[in-house]
Formats: sequence, C-alpha cells, structure tokens
Amino acid sequence: MSPLHDALTEYLATRRALGTQLRWPGSSLRKFVDFVETEGGEFITIEVAVRWAVRPSGVQRATHARRLEIVRGFATWLQATDTRTQVPPPRLLPAGLRRPRPHIYSDREIGDLIAAAGRLRSASGLRRATFKTLLGLLAATGLRPGEALALDVDAVDLVSGIIAVRESKFAKSRFVPLEDSARVALAAYAEFRDTVHPCRDTPAFLVTGRGSRLLPDAARLTFARLGQAVGLRPRLDTGRSGRGPRLQDFRHTFATRRLIEWYRAGLDVDRLMPRLATYLGHVRVAETYWYIQAIPELLRLATERLEAAAHGDV
Repeated sequence: MSPLHDALTEYLATRRALGTQLRWPGSSLRKFVDFVETEGGEFITIEVAVRWAVRPSGVQRATHARRLEIVRGFATWLQATDTRTQVPPPRLLPAGLRRPRPHIYSDREIGDLIAAAGRLRSASGLRRATFKTLLGLLAATGLRPGEALALDVDAVDLVSGIIAVRESKFAKSRFVPLEDSARVALAAYAEFRDTVHPCRDTPAFLVTGRGSRLLPDAARLTFARLGQAVGLRPRLDTGRSGRGPRLQDFRHTFATRRLIEWYRAGLDVDRLMPRLATYLGHVRVAETYWYIQAIPELLRLATERLEAAAHGDV
C-alpha cells in the first residue's frame, strides 16, 4: 500500500474514532487517492484536487464543491505531517445551491393538510389514518420525517408518552416526550392499525394500507399531492408534484414556534438554545441558531432583544 493510502487509512480511522460517520466521503477519498497516484503524484496539489472534484459531468455544482471540500479536510490533516501537501482554499468551487428557506406552516395550513389526508383513497381507512398521524406527529414533536417513518412499535411508549429515536442522523439517539394530546392520538392510531392488520411482517409504527412500513419516497409523493390539494403546491399538467412546502418544514415550524414563544415571553434564549438543540437532535447549537437567520420574525425579535440589552432594558 502506498504512503498516501496509508495516510488516508489513518485519517479515516481517526475521524471515526471521534464519532464521525464517513461512508460516502471515505469511499470518495479512496478514489481521489487512486486518481492522484494514477496521475503520478506522491502528494496532494490544489490543481489535481480540483481536476478530480469536477470530473463528474451532468451533476450539480454543489456536488463538485462537496467533493473538493472532502479533499480539503483530508489535505488539512495531512499537511501537519507532509508539508508538501497543498490545501485547497475554502469555497474555491462555487456550491451553486443554498439552503432553502423553510416554509413555516400556519395552524390553518396544518389543519387543511390533515383534513386532506383524511380524504385519501383507502379501502380500510388505514392509509388515511397513517398520513393524518404522520402529519400530526411531525407538527407536535419536530421529528425529522425520516425519524418518524423509521419508528418501530417498541420505540413509542404510549403509557409514559416517550418516543425513543434510535441511531438517527449522525448516529445520535435521544428521547422525545409527547404532549398528552399527542400520546392519546398515537394510541388511537395504534389501536386502529392493530385492528386492521393484527398480524404484520414489519415492526413499523406507521404502516401503509397493506400493513407494510411507510417508505420515505411514498410519503413525500403523497404529501406533495396533499400540498396540491390545499393550494400549497401548483397543479401541473405533467402530473409532477412541483415545488412547495415539504414534510421537513414541519420540523422548521416546530423549532421556529418554540423560539418565538421564548422571545415573546422574555426568556433567556441563549441559555435555552442548547436544550432545544438536544431535543431536535442537532449536533451543534449553531444548527439551531440557523432558524433565527432563516426566519425574518425571529431575526427581528433577536435584534430587538440585543438592542434592549444594549440599553440596559433586559
């Protein structure tokens, strides 16, 4: 094995020991090292790194930027022991894509979506019940859509009202408490689900009309149709779902409402922010602070708080 491959093995082992999952970046970096050696190189140069990053054609510019950023992390680490290593500067390749501004659902929009879910075609009624429960669960807890769909029956304690989110994003697990109204609604759904499909081959909590686990692609497509039905997405003649609010936006709505409540109540948001970040399963508190920048009302409230503090009013 070459010195560059040995260094990569050590780098990946170090990152994983620190709790970072690197499945996709790890495989990409191995391909990058192969590319460097095919080019006759013994160390990383910016020129070779850029040529490798932009090799895939027909992809978004963000993919090229992401590939170069992965190399940059490895090069930064490697430069400490091999001074010949050149580290690509940040943002050398334009990402092209920005994080989309979230849609914050109003109470009326949430009610309309749940009502539309109640009109879905369903021979047994289970499909309607499942989507109504999914939307209500996301609105009440701020779970990631993937976390809700991945829930198994044994992860939802309907007696104590606690949801166990296991090995979610970044391999983090956490417990999410339920308001009593949400616990009662989930219990009613579970009873109806077990009546329709008492014997199932899946441990999933949320199931389709056939009794199988509700999968992400099917959930997103159906939700897009619900969005069209209530006017949140355009109806396209092509039959496509178009652009519009997403399931993920229920999570943004939950977090935003909590922050607005805290600001309006005059609470110390900076002190409470780590608590919200833990509840949401964020790795860094900065991810939670992003909502303040993304939502105009939150930014205004935060600015007013800072101005009040500057004048000694807080």
